[in-house]
Amino acid sequence: MRPSRRAPDELRPVTLERGVVKHAEGSCLVKFGDTHVLVTATLEDRLPPWLKGQGRGWVTAEYGMLPRATSERTRREASAGKQSGRTVEIQRLIGRSLRTIINLEALGERQITVDCDVLQADGGTRTASITGAWVALADCVNWMKARNMVKANVLRDNVAAISCGIYNGTPVLDLDYAEDSEAQTDANFVMTGDGRIIEVQGTAEREPFTQDELLALMALAQKGIARLVDLQKLAVA
Repeated sequence: MRPSRRAPDELRPVTLERGVVKHAEGSCLVKFGDTHVLVTATLEDRLPPWLKGQGRGWVTAEYGMLPRATSERTRREASAGKQSGRTVEIQRLIGRSLRTIINLEALGERQITVDCDVLQADGGTRTASITGAWVALADCVNWMKARNMVKANVLRDNVAAISCGIYNGTPVLDLDYAEDSEAQTDANFVMTGDGRIIEVQGTAEREPFTQDELLALMALAQKGIARLVDLQKLAVA
């Protein structure tokens, strides 16, 4: 039995609320159970120096946790003078994931910066961030279309992410913190709307896992991500 009493293939309650930040070109408050992330997408007429003059744009991401997103206060990374390795890893993952499904040439010489701020953490903050980031990015692109800034199809597909793991010997979907902290195996899957794989992160926490167990986790992830993509489409419809 899972601590949350969910079935092995059951997601936490997921909501995707658009337009929550007045000044951002795109925004989404994404909730995976008790994990809440505020995502904003900002359009800027600037590019990294190495991209100038190439006729294409860029999408990048930043990620952070508010001090009381967790049970005890976490020191702000700005006060420490540098980002943690975990933060850098996650924001690079978010940026990579979004760039796989956007037509950078159609975007023009502009940059979209996606900010993911964790308001409350209960496991799966990176996967919730990616899932909500697509909604914020889609709204930003639609904002540009409404102003005739882009004409071609900029977004080629959806992208969503979910965590899976082996808890008490059973493959389960969408781990909360109680499961994540005790899981024998922990994995994150990022996929497109048509089921192609962008990234898989899998780690054995106690003992190695088998190929069959990996395939079982992937099957769970495919089912969960299909549901998340449906929710994304409903959100932006």
